[in-house]
Amino acid sequence: MARSVLKEAYFHDEAAAFAALEGILWPGGKPPHCPHCGATDRLNRLANQTSKPSKKHPDGKTVFGLWKCYHCRQQFTVRKGTIFEESRLELHLWFQAAYLMCSSKKGVSANQLHRTLGCTLKTAWFLAHRLREAMRSGDISPMGSGGAYVEIDETYIGKNKRPFNPRYSKAGPEQKNVVLTLVSRKGGARSFHVDRATADNILPIIRANIALEARVMTDESRVYGKLNREYAHATVNHSVRQYADGDVSTNTVEGYFSIFKRGMKGVYQHCSEKHLHRYLAEFDFRYSHRVALGVDDVTRATIALKGAKGKRLTYAWPDSPLVN
Repeated sequence: MARSVLKEAYFHDEAAAFAALEGILWPGGKPPHCPHCGATDRLNRLANQTSKPSKKHPDGKTVFGLWKCYHCRQQFTVRKGTIFEESRLELHLWFQAAYLMCSSKKGVSANQLHRTLGCTLKTAWFLAHRLREAMRSGDISPMGSGGAYVEIDETYIGKNKRPFNPRYSKAGPEQKNVVLTLVSRKGGARSFHVDRATADNILPIIRANIALEARVMTDESRVYGKLNREYAHATVNHSVRQYADGDVSTNTVEGYFSIFKRGMKGVYQHCSEKHLHRYLAEFDFRYSHRVALGVDDVTRATIALKGAKGKRLTYAWPDSPLVN
């Protein structure tokens, strides 16, 4: 981390970490409602308490950030109902992990988090997935409003669960996961894991995410042929080594793919199909909050932590989104 960032108390002090998280998730300075009964009044802060002695904490552990609802008589902290709920990892280590993941252009592996934070590899892996869930954007506003340029392309990565078809090579696109990405040249990126690169799979996504007035740029693939009827659509023909024609190109989305693939192959090395959507959310988040758009590393980490609310992610249950 940068020297100026290390001076922040919430990276090494637990009380400061709770105060910082309350400031991020509760802008009014106090909880908006009780997470147990929903009451909005009679919510009071309690003094820090000490838990019972344990092997890890022989003298007991100080519990920070306690609040109490005097309607239902239940206690809670700012962790309740967020990705931090029921986590045994100290909150200041969560801040460190969030900063590392948001400031590293190609991501940080679970092994690196395990070594840096001093936690188990399993904890680091689960922690990273919960932070990716916080980075997941729920933005459904159309891209390309006002006639902006939007580039579209697909790429192939990893290996899917589809049974091997002897008609195709084991290393061919039929056996790989398909990723469709939409990139606004002066904005963000949205990526989708699709079953196959067909018009039936891709066109509904494009129609749902791109404004009708957008200027759409693609390559020569026949999948995008029907876009001519709905959008101002222009193409470049890569088969004849045409990579740009004036303002028409897909170089921006291919630049996104270069970062994505270097991260997936060089840092993460392996990703199963069921977790691919969260890795896509991570790379989309960093790209959509990049330095070119005026977002620095600390601000990017703060925005990610704002997304922690209401995204409880469990590990053990069969119907958990983490294991589906």
